[in-house]
Amino acid sequence: MRTEHSENLDIAPFIDHSLLGIATPEMVDRSCEEADRYGFAAVCVNPCYVRQVTALLHQKRIQICTAIGFPTGATTTASKLFEAQEAMENGAQELDVIINIGWLKAGKIDDVHREIAEIAESTGLLVKAILEMSLLTEPEQIMAAQLCMDAGARMLATGTGWSGAATIADVRLLKELTKDQVGIKAAGGIVTHDRAVELILAGASRLGTSMGVDLLKQREQD
Repeated sequence: MRTEHSENLDIAPFIDHSLLGIATPEMVDRSCEEADRYGFAAVCVNPCYVRQVTALLHQKRIQICTAIGFPTGATTTASKLFEAQEAMENGAQELDVIINIGWLKAGKIDDVHREIAEIAESTGLLVKAILEMSLLTEPEQIMAAQLCMDAGARMLATGTGWSGAATIADVRLLKELTKDQVGIKAAGGIVTHDRAVELILAGASRLGTSMGVDLLKQREQD
């Protein structure tokens, strides 16, 4: 149900403008231009485009983000560390790091913790740990959130969007677990402006979506 507060909410500053599928340099140029025009929080691209985005967004307030271990999180820790450090050297300011879901499910929680901690410590960048909550049981969700916060993640993300949509329940659970100590990113299936607002009101501080421009246009059409 809409309220006056929700109708007046500007979602643009919450949006991580994402381009993580197949992309060309021209598409990256367009994403950066859109992020600047609409005032999005960040542009999130694949690692090969971080240097390009850094050049395009030089001295802009938009954060430069890339995904590490995308989309499964099942690359080696050494690979993730190299990817993260190279991204930092190329100008990345935020890292969306997919945790190793298989390790978590197998009870190798020390390995999951160590991997996130090493990336956070070696780069000093804002790490968003992607939990892929749609693939986890609630006890696993709680465990993943707690160990990633303890490892130094400064934001928890519901998922990559490749394995399911962000839910209000996901965001509310993370809101309860984090107690506002870290941010919350909702990602996946955010295809309407109303849904974006609902996720923000539930506690999301970022929205990962490739449809940011469309979401804003929907509000204009209402």
